[in-house]
Amino acid sequence: MHILHVVGARPNFMKVAPVMAALACKPGIRQTLIHTGQHYDPNMSDIFFRQLEIPEPDINLEIGSGSHAIQTAQIMMRFEEVVQEHKPDWVLVYGDVNSTIAAALVCAKLWIPVAHVEAGLRSGDRRMPEEINRLLTDQIASLLFTPSTDGDENLKKEGITSDKIRFVGNVMIDTLIRLLPYAERVDLPGVPDRYVLVTLHRPSNVDEPTMLKPIMETLIRLSERLPVVFPIHPRTRKRLAEYEIMIPTGQQLQLLDPVGYIEFLALQRRASIVITDSGGIQEETTYLGVPCLTLRENTERPVTVSMGTNVLVGRDMQRLEQEVHHILDGSAKPKQIPPLWDGKAGERIADIMFEYA
Repeated sequence: MHILHVVGARPNFMKVAPVMAALACKPGIRQTLIHTGQHYDPNMSDIFFRQLEIPEPDINLEIGSGSHAIQTAQIMMRFEEVVQEHKPDWVLVYGDVNSTIAAALVCAKLWIPVAHVEAGLRSGDRRMPEEINRLLTDQIASLLFTPSTDGDENLKKEGITSDKIRFVGNVMIDTLIRLLPYAERVDLPGVPDRYVLVTLHRPSNVDEPTMLKPIMETLIRLSERLPVVFPIHPRTRKRLAEYEIMIPTGQQLQLLDPVGYIEFLALQRRASIVITDSGGIQEETTYLGVPCLTLRENTERPVTVSMGTNVLVGRDMQRLEQEVHHILDGSAKPKQIPPLWDGKAGERIADIMFEYA
């Protein structure tokens, strides 16, 4: 059986690694890795392949940046040629990026079965491009691998039959568990013993000066109580310059270049608080037991709120400050790890795919 994997952005890389490793142990399975090039900055892409021990992509479509329509259309055109040449038995797509829906649409037209890893997640907010990608991919896919039980329920409500749904757990946690020992040994020169870790990249936060400016002003105020460490996404750095938002950097507010996965995992593991708008980081902090404050009105990962350490603060900067002080004063949420976040999700996916060999 020939399985073709499609990845395009940093979160996909953490998800594909345990699945490919587990399938490599199965006899009679051949794998091909396609990188669409949706994330094209070497700091956001190549380093993750090295650290996660993912084989070099067999094909890089080299799509690069563009609007959602342009990016999706270009991936579809180039990926169709790849599929017609390689004739895979199954295509595995990951997460909710444009690469995922583009590959799924191509396969649906060519009658090639698709398995969606991280299916069923819903924010309920169709203004988010990722939500549209999730909804459409799950309607097209033949197999739906869910990371949490709310995913199963969402899919059933949308009319998807139970025989397509498999609750396998969270593949991102597989990668975290495997690499956490390496992260524990990472030296972080210049990083203080206690700090708030920040990541920002969503358009609703960084593409609007009326939002980005108050966020940065709040981080500056918070840094007066506890140092803030901010590995800054290229998109966010560009917007700070474009909107002429001046940041007084130094020991209290450190702006870092993007770091590798292991280094970022080390930063998360040692942080007192994480402030983010990333979906994957909500999951990782829940597993690590690190308090997480999410700058979004909703989340497609509600299990991180109901069971984990995550708190949604929306766009309310006053609440963000209150929650930070609340945590620092000793009132953080207790840690609880969701079911099947045990480091074996990739193995469960491989076992299921092997049934189709």
